[in-house]
Amino acid sequence: LFRSKQWYQRRVAITAGMVKFDVRQLRYLSREEFRCLVSLEMGMKNHEIVPSELIASIANLRHGGCYKILRDLVQYKLIRYDHRNGIRGYHLTYAGYDYLALRSFSNQNVVYSIGNRIGVGKESDIYIAASEDGTQYVLKLHRLGRICFRKVKEKRDYLKRRKNASWLYLSRLAAEREFSFLKALHDRGYPVPEPLAWNRHAIVMKLIPGYPLSQVNEITNTAKVYTKLMQLIVRLAQMGLIHGDFNEFNLMIDDKEKITVIDLPQMISTSHENAAYYFDRDVECIRTWFKKRYDFDSDDRPYLSDIICETPVDVEMKASGYTKDIKDDFENLSLNKPKEEMWTDMSDEDSEDSEEEEDIEEEEEIESESEEHQPDSGEEGDKSVKESAVETGKSEEEKENEEKGTEEESEEETEEESEEEINNKSYLPHRDKERQKKSVHQFTVYQKSNLSKDDIKKKVRANEAKKRLKQSRIKKGEKYYIKKKKVPTATLR
Repeated sequence: LFRSKQWYQRRVAITAGMVKFDVRQLRYLSREEFRCLVSLEMGMKNHEIVPSELIASIANLRHGGCYKILRDLVQYKLIRYDHRNGIRGYHLTYAGYDYLALRSFSNQNVVYSIGNRIGVGKESDIYIAASEDGTQYVLKLHRLGRICFRKVKEKRDYLKRRKNASWLYLSRLAAEREFSFLKALHDRGYPVPEPLAWNRHAIVMKLIPGYPLSQVNEITNTAKVYTKLMQLIVRLAQMGLIHGDFNEFNLMIDDKEKITVIDLPQMISTSHENAAYYFDRDVECIRTWFKKRYDFDSDDRPYLSDIICETPVDVEMKASGYTKDIKDDFENLSLNKPKEEMWTDMSDEDSEDSEEEEDIEEEEEIESESEEHQPDSGEEGDKSVKESAVETGKSEEEKENEEKGTEEESEEETEEESEEEINNKSYLPHRDKERQKKSVHQFTVYQKSNLSKDDIKKKVRANEAKKRLKQSRIKKGEKYYIKKKKVPTATLR
């Protein structure tokens, strides 16, 4: 009748493959076994596969026996042995990660027993838990990495700047984010479950007496429930947040038609690039569901552009889409400054604007005076304008000729060259330093040849590329040998 502990452990190890979440083994694990699990978790911070030597050094057991404990944990399917690219070691499974979270909850006197599974999603499993008093709670275990939802790294910004991470670490980040959102919204009176504790990838919250909206076939006041849901979406936007997955599966309703919102890790900020798209998607999900299930259609719907953010919760929670630039702008707002600084800033801005306006007015007066001095109409005005233009042109030409000097002679010589060479040189910058100083990027374009501009540019670029190749090879030390004709040599007999 009284079976040994080893028999029970073997029995649990056999049935562990059939049951995904078996808690019976938790009461029989020793301190040394939990110490090895924690040491493996610490080693996984920097290693994908943790070697057994590193686990033994971190655990530092008094009497040794770390290798035997690791074998037992592999039998219980709390860890897994793996070897990749010549590296052999162990890594945690979700079962071992669950045991570590549950042990911390039991030490905090939060969870005493666990019941059935009441919900399954693409990202988490939900169980009923209870305390020593018998009060029932909800235990949510995040399990990212399932086949139905493998693109978490693309659709969520859990990793931020990092590129690679394990699924256990991602699920931990998701649980941490959801717990922070739950706590912030519950403190502000938003209808969400009350969070109690968080550890690793697990969250404990109060049980909600209700049903998912997807399982409800009839509602007495459909218009009232519809307006409540739209008001909840607007309240979130007023806090600077967007749910991102506001649908019938993430809404709980009780017999009194009281609504509570669940599943919050994917929330984003209203300052996100695609905030309007996600906001409209949440609204359209509710509209299509009410039209499909309850035959209720309404044109009354909110828009994100009409909502003003009153209490920016996304600033405190650092929601996705809230960048550092937006944070700096928010911190430098005049609302956070005292009144004296506000008025000084306003006066400085007004003075700058007034100075700019005065400069513009002076320029306009000068232009108007110049227009008044010009003749109104007739041939006399045209003649005077032409004479002034000719005089200015002559003076400018004389100055240029004096400055350039020998440049005109060089230009005449270049005209005698072939047309293609001239066109090629017209697109190249001046190679001589003296000419480069005098003429600041002013090149004459010749269009005498039949080639188009694109063809000329291609030829010029090809020649420049060849020159660069030669220069690079010379720098590397490569030598060029000229192929000489073989001269027959006389052979001595």
